[in-house]
Amino acid sequence: MEDFLQLATARQSDRAYDKTRPVEPEKLERILEAAWLSPSACNAQPWKFVVITDPELSVKVGKATAGLGMNKFAQDAPVHILIVEESMNVTSFLGAKIKDKYFPLIDIGIAAAHITLAAENEGLGSCILGWFDEKEIKRLTGIPSRKRLLLDITIGYPAKEKRKKMRKPKEKVISYNKY
Repeated sequence: MEDFLQLATARQSDRAYDKTRPVEPEKLERILEAAWLSPSACNAQPWKFVVITDPELSVKVGKATAGLGMNKFAQDAPVHILIVEESMNVTSFLGAKIKDKYFPLIDIGIAAAHITLAAENEGLGSCILGWFDEKEIKRLTGIPSRKRLLLDITIGYPAKEKRKKMRKPKEKVISYNKY
């Protein structure tokens, strides 16, 4: 357990990448294995991971992620893992209707957590981005227009030192047996 807590403590959103260091394919494969193994409601696995490793395309996707002065660092990331929402299976769909919870968004969030923790475990930095030009990235990557591109996770070697993690006091966010 100690190792996992160290990993969770170390993991941060990295917004600067070393452009001179590519991500080794074997490290990327282990990260993708962690994503593939992520749990999902009714084992629906409502995702497709589109992995951008081509340097030229990576810069273009990064530029499509930068907008209104945000996410400029994304064009320096050597890898982008785009998470596309896929159809949920029948049992997940029925559960979502009955319980009024949209499970694919929860499932994709879990997969994103697996990706970022696996990246940290490999000595890599990551950042989960939801702000991007969806149409442009779809055009660049061939993602069908009817699909929803939900996240772009940048991966690369961090170019900056770790920051001190800021969190609310535990007693403000954790309670036992009642709200």
